[in-house]
Amino acid sequence: MSSSSFVNMATLGDFDALNATVPATKVEITVSCRNLLDRDTFSKSDPICVLYTQGIGTKEWREFGRTEVIDNTLNPDFVRKFILDYFFEERQNLRFDLYDVDSKSTNLSKHDFLGQACCTLGEIVGSLGSRLEKPLGGIPGKKCGTVIVKVEELNNCRESVMMQFCGNKLDKKDFFGKSDPFLVFYRSNEDGTFTICHKTEVVKNTLNPVWQAFKIPVRALCNGDYD
Repeated sequence: MSSSSFVNMATLGDFDALNATVPATKVEITVSCRNLLDRDTFSKSDPICVLYTQGIGTKEWREFGRTEVIDNTLNPDFVRKFILDYFFEERQNLRFDLYDVDSKSTNLSKHDFLGQACCTLGEIVGSLGSRLEKPLGGIPGKKCGTVIVKVEELNNCRESVMMQFCGNKLDKKDFFGKSDPFLVFYRSNEDGTFTICHKTEVVKNTLNPVWQAFKIPVRALCNGDYD
């Protein structure tokens, strides 16, 4: 998805002088990280990503949203997305902060800081494949790994599908018990890459799992492209 494809969605000719609206389209941001700092003693970090934005004409950072926490990994692919309005010809500053979650507290000061990266939304859109990889910083003397941010333009599809899956005679992976299986779904992108879009619950100690039925927007599953 190139920046020109965004312009096709809303050009300057769409500007509404009466309501002073700025041409915009909705985009979805997916976040992954690689080689994060390991801040836990007996296991790996449990990372969460927090997105901050700056209002137009202000330098104040405001929290926009948080991903889910992924346990025990230094290479998370977060399922929860950030949906923003992309305003053409406006500078939209973004900041991605990573934390190692140590408790159920929502207060970020209670958790270990893993690093941060800043960019603009236009910088991501203009990158090859609308995919931007940046080094994480913010901890002197430490290599904090990288954050990978991908933007995809959302279409107007409002349909959803209900899905349910089961497994039969899966491989036994645990030494003292059976496997604890779960499913991860990825959608195909135009550039041949894949983006995580759903993860099921874990079904404990079974080789014949039946996962709970789930409802997912078609937009999230394939961005409305049934082909």
